[in-house]
Amino acid sequence: MKILFYDTKKIELDYLSEKIPNTIEPYFFKNVLNSSTYIDEKYLNCDALSVFVSSSLDSEVLSKFKNLKFIFLRCVGFSNVDLKYCKENNIYVFNTPNYGNSTVAEYVFALALTLSKKIPQAKESIINGDINQDTLRGVELYSKTMGVIGVGAIGRKVINIAHGFGMDVLAYDVIKNGAYNFVELDELLKKSDFISINCPLNEKTRNLIDKIAISKMKRNAILINTARGEIVDTQALYYALIENKIKGAALDVIECEEYFCQSWKKCNNCTELKDICLKKFFFIQKMLQLPNVIITPHIAYNTKEAQERILDITLKNISSSFNISYGANNLVLI
Repeated sequence: MKILFYDTKKIELDYLSEKIPNTIEPYFFKNVLNSSTYIDEKYLNCDALSVFVSSSLDSEVLSKFKNLKFIFLRCVGFSNVDLKYCKENNIYVFNTPNYGNSTVAEYVFALALTLSKKIPQAKESIINGDINQDTLRGVELYSKTMGVIGVGAIGRKVINIAHGFGMDVLAYDVIKNGAYNFVELDELLKKSDFISINCPLNEKTRNLIDKIAISKMKRNAILINTARGEIVDTQALYYALIENKIKGAALDVIECEEYFCQSWKKCNNCTELKDICLKKFFFIQKMLQLPNVIITPHIAYNTKEAQERILDITLKNISSSFNISYGANNLVLI
């Protein structure tokens, strides 16, 4: 069975090469897979693909692989896959749930503390030799209200950690499972000092945090997004920040991030960027200059422990799909 692994990091190559079943014929590629990726004809007869969230598997890409039976995602979300095409062509899609619940939740608070305690400004003041205690004064998390949008496995971890900081918590989810303080989204936006986005991206959550939603937030609110960039309207957020309508934003994900080149110096695909994404990039670049904004390169998941869980779950998905005794699978319902 032939599987093509794209967006492969060294830790993945080493780990998978050692543990993948002998009946599997793996091929590893460093680059992402999307409509502009060159694919040698000899690989087009593969049985399966395995990709990270940075790849984009639309119908144009998937239609090239005539024998494709499985897609093994090395991530939780599957918004980067054309599920309609997969359903119509009997392609089974698997994800890796629950690999980084603690990892991502911890990162939410790493961002919250970095921004609220003005840590980047403090470092800069040391470098410049210009220390001003007044401009470096932060705020406590204790007794503040954390609003959690999306109470899945990660959202529940965020709530637990927030309680550990002595924070009050408001929760919003379309499915109200568990004994949490669920409120409507408008109430959460109006009352929260910190807002953590932990919901999946779908048509209902796309641009959920738009100009109207942001206008309901407190002026001292800090928005944290470790879910998917498209949940937040970039342009609306930028104007809210420069007009001091909210206090700050910490983003580990941004809109159109799949179009960012892995290295600006090696970027040769700029002409292929969608027009709408060029506009998003403009506002993202402007936000990077703001002192009350932190943007990191989608690394909330990126710990040694979480990475190994991803690979173990992926191996179980592969093995069970090809009827090899290894473990249970995680089929995405399409």
